[in-house]
Amino acid sequence: MPTYTITELAREFDITARAIRFYEDQGILSPSREGAGGRNRVYTPRDRTRLKLTLRGKRLGLSLSEIKSLVDMYESPKDTAAQMHRFLGVLAQHRETLEQQREDIEMSLAEIASHEEECRRLLAAAGEGASAA
Repeated sequence: MPTYTITELAREFDITARAIRFYEDQGILSPSREGAGGRNRVYTPRDRTRLKLTLRGKRLGLSLSEIKSLVDMYESPKDTAAQMHRFLGVLAQHRETLEQQREDIEMSLAEIASHEEECRRLLAAAGEGASAA
């Protein structure tokens, strides 16, 4: 079975070794230790897959607790249908949050456009008044 060093995983996924250690601290990754005093971390294909799923969850904007819950579900092959339903639930909730954020952003942009237009109108009126004097 192949193994990976922290440097190899960091390079493969274009993240820092510090980020990988953070995921260890969160209980997402659990490498074994080798070398003098257990200084060298050794990652298995399982760790690599968990890291890959974690980074995918981050790209989707999921929280770390949601990611950990979903990644942990893949550890038990008991009922994949239940896992998929849970994942669909998390995705639906996240979609709802993002759609609300998008609506809020669109409202803010409309308000900014309105203020910009008002400022331009006032500037044009002030410019007309100044040139008339």
